[in-house]
Amino acid sequence: MDKKRLDYFKKKLQVKREELLRTIARTEQEGRSADDDPTVDLADKAANSYTKEFLFGQTDTDRVTLQQVDEALRRIDQETFGECLICHEEMQQKRLEAVPWARHCRACQEKVEQSQG
Repeated sequence: MDKKRLDYFKKKLQVKREELLRTIARTEQEGRSADDDPTVDLADKAANSYTKEFLFGQTDTDRVTLQQVDEALRRIDQETFGECLICHEEMQQKRLEAVPWARHCRACQEKVEQSQG
């Protein structure tokens, strides 16, 4: 991949990384403040508990994506970005546009998903 395309994806990944960091921080704060009001009744506490669990689940998903973004940035530095980690073929530009932190080409990703499910 040429340097211009690598720079484009690096900037795109850095923007996504910053977005994820802000979202994680905000979600964690909202989760911590969900139980702050001591005057709520039992039904409100149950709703707050559900909201808190949902928010922490969302944070976990965002953390996984953040880890994948960081790995993609490392692959850019190592000059292996855009290469499938399994078959080592170059990934399609459309795939990288949609999910720049993708680790596998579409065919290998389908195999990974089939073996997990």
